[in-house]
Amino acid sequence: MSAIDMPRQRLVYRDPDTQPSYTERMERSAHQSTARPDPSPSRIKYRLERIWLTPLYRSLIRTGLPIAIVVGLVANHFSDPVVQARLAESVTNARTMIENRPEFAVNLMQVQGGSTSVSKQVREAIPMVFPVSSLQLDLAALKEKIEAIDAVKSAGVFLRGGVLDVEIVERVPALVWRGADHLELVDKVGARAGVLEAREGYLELPLILGTGAQAHASEALRLLAAAGPLSDRIRGLRRVGERRWDVMLDRGQIIQLPVAHPVAALERVVALQRARDLLGRDVTVVDMRDGRRPVLRLTAAAVEELHRLRAIADGESET
Repeated sequence: MSAIDMPRQRLVYRDPDTQPSYTERMERSAHQSTARPDPSPSRIKYRLERIWLTPLYRSLIRTGLPIAIVVGLVANHFSDPVVQARLAESVTNARTMIENRPEFAVNLMQVQGGSTSVSKQVREAIPMVFPVSSLQLDLAALKEKIEAIDAVKSAGVFLRGGVLDVEIVERVPALVWRGADHLELVDKVGARAGVLEAREGYLELPLILGTGAQAHASEALRLLAAAGPLSDRIRGLRRVGERRWDVMLDRGQIIQLPVAHPVAALERVVALQRARDLLGRDVTVVDMRDGRRPVLRLTAAAVEELHRLRAIADGESET
């Protein structure tokens, strides 16, 4: 190629004072290369996007967070003592207004199923000033108070048409138990049915005495049923050592029963009484604790008479 055919090059003059130096150009090039945005997401952005795609976190952020904010604001508002006092006063006034409505009024109390004395005890146990709102009555607590009365076996408390209806099942006294310093009525299972100051009015009930006698009331009733012809002579049953019974008869006679099978032992005494009139003689104690045979204890007069007869018999034998 000849010099004529070569392309012409444009020569541009650059002032060295206004043009950047080589070092400046390299720094600018490095800066541009670092400032260029990276098209791939960062690690933090990637994790946030993955969390946002999780349904649980999305629900928490969209629903849970606003609810938490609202709850926090409400709690902060009601933490003020003045607000709390106003709220309590409003609730109390509303409750009082509802309780005092006529349809909730209870005007009287009716006690059914008990004697006059027991009904009086029930009214004394739950004193009330009528009318009273039914919303203020705790029926379970009233029932518990009524059943705490000795003479009440069970009770039911109901609200019926503005009436507090109390239905009770009264304990039926079966025995009179004499304690160390007082008298008690007990039913057939030994539960206390009342406290007595004197026995008047209950003379027809059998008497039991001794520590723990009331806990064996059912056995005492079986003994009384087995006494047969001796029933009219029985003055009481005495519990001895919390183990066994003594049958106390009139004329100071005592039947000592064993620990085991006392009813059968008493039936043997009844049989001897019918056959030989055992208790019609000068006998003070019939001891059945041996179990094999009765042991008799005679009166002092009978013992003297026995000694006299033996002396006569011995004198006749010597002659």
